Amino acid sequence: MPDSRSHNIYNQRFSKWLFLAAIILLAPALLINLGLLTFIDDEAIRSLVALEMKLSGNYITPTLNGEFYYNKPPLYNWFILLFFNIMSNISEFTARIPTLVCLLGYAATIFYYFKKHYDTKIAFLNAFFLITCGRILFYDSMLGLIDIGFSWVIFTSFMVIYHQYQKQNSWALFLISYLLTALAFLMKGLPAVVFQGFTLLAFFIYQKQVRKLFSIQHIIGGLLFILIVSGYYLIYNEYNSLSNVFTTLFSESSKRTVVNFGIWKTILHLFTFPFEMIYHFLPWALMIVYFIRKDIVKLILQDKFITYNLLIFIANLLVYWTSVEVYPRYLLMHAPLIFSVYIYLHYIHKKENSFTFKILDKIYFGVLLIIMLGSFAPLFMAQTQGISHLYLKSLSISAALVFLVSLYWKLPNERLTLMVVFLLVFRIGFNWFVLPDRNANDFGDVCRQTSREVGQKFAGQKLYLYKETKLQTTNSFYITNERKEILRNQVENFDSNAVYIIDPDLYPNLNYEKLAEIKLRHDTLTFDIGRLK
Repeated sequence: MPDSRSHNIYNQRFSKWLFLAAIILLAPALLINLGLLTFIDDEAIRSLVALEMKLSGNYITPTLNGEFYYNKPPLYNWFILLFFNIMSNISEFTARIPTLVCLLGYAATIFYYFKKHYDTKIAFLNAFFLITCGRILFYDSMLGLIDIGFSWVIFTSFMVIYHQYQKQNSWALFLISYLLTALAFLMKGLPAVVFQGFTLLAFFIYQKQVRKLFSIQHIIGGLLFILIVSGYYLIYNEYNSLSNVFTTLFSESSKRTVVNFGIWKTILHLFTFPFEMIYHFLPWALMIVYFIRKDIVKLILQDKFITYNLLIFIANLLVYWTSVEVYPRYLLMHAPLIFSVYIYLHYIHKKENSFTFKILDKIYFGVLLIIMLGSFAPLFMAQTQGISHLYLKSLSISAALVFLVSLYWKLPNERLTLMVVFLLVFRIGFNWFVLPDRNANDFGDVCRQTSREVGQKFAGQKLYLYKETKLQTTNSFYITNERKEILRNQVENFDSNAVYIIDPDLYPNLNYEKLAEIKLRHDTLTFDIGRLK
């Protein structure tokens, strides 16, 4: 039998191999079939705005179908455009690469700050819990959306506030956090200010140092924020009036609250919200059961960093808890905060070998076992028979999962890390077997194909949206990308040589020669492409 010291060295080495395996698996897990699925609406908006910047040469005032777009400032669109230019390609794949860059940067930031407080294993788990939670691993990491990047910036601000406070460096605390808030504002608008305000208020009230909110450092930090944001809008004003900008940004932030939905829907949301969020952040969200103990407050207060994380989580979550129309991607900056508390409590329960720990451990093992058995299904399913190298792919995934489940059973000290690796392998299988079938049965692919065909067919010709015809942004992106020309509405002075995209339901009596048609995803609408008679 090896002595305890050699046994610990062996465990550390094995942990490092698992860390390396997880890092290596990130590439196939996140990249395979990344560009396969059609854009959803919000993806198309982000990419179309970036594309129109490229086509117009105007990077200051975002547009959508040639009309000024006020809902979001342009910073993330610049980031997407950067990758369009670097990769010399405009596609679903290149639009989604910025999401992965932000996700990996976000995870690295988590690791960096948690390594200041805990060992490598704990820091690694905090970082990879984010990547492997259900909402990110099987949804948001596949989409070209703004939210992971925005959450990364906001989370970094959370960390700066705490760590600079610990160093008693008020200048760095306020200047850096307000710089980050300005960057976040230029990505998504007013939510950045809300996060900064609630975080500073909650933290300094907890520390009983409210006077710092009135300090010269805070004032200068606020002025830095104003200088950066107003600097952009002063330049913006050279291109377009500011009259609609701030009213739109405010309405974007308030439209999901009780003001818009009423009291009864808000009350219902108060009850359903926690359960919905637990579902989206599985499997790690099951650890919420660790809070069910009498001494939970005492345990949390024993660790200052964990106390801060939970405090900021609660302070900022309340805004979303009382907002009816909230998507889980709006909460991604909260995830590492609560995951850190879960991991902290997990190891306390594990050390005590508590009943809660033993039950949760069995649930996790049962879920892994079910997934492992289900991994053989692609060999027998009709939907997967057309996949190339089916047997090689399916059996390699199944063999890897069988191996990981056996390790999970044999190595109780490595179970969380093994779950991380297991989930990454499962995502690779998901990429190979689920995404192609989803795409084959997605009406969105029909929308994409018909839009591309129209874009190709009428490239070089005058093509407009007829009057009030509202083309869905997904279709608009694909048409614009094929034609390399901004698609605009025309409401008067119609050109008999031009071609128009027409909503036949909106203009049933319009006299035109139908030349083609496109399919729209929502309500399965069909728009005609025709020449006016």
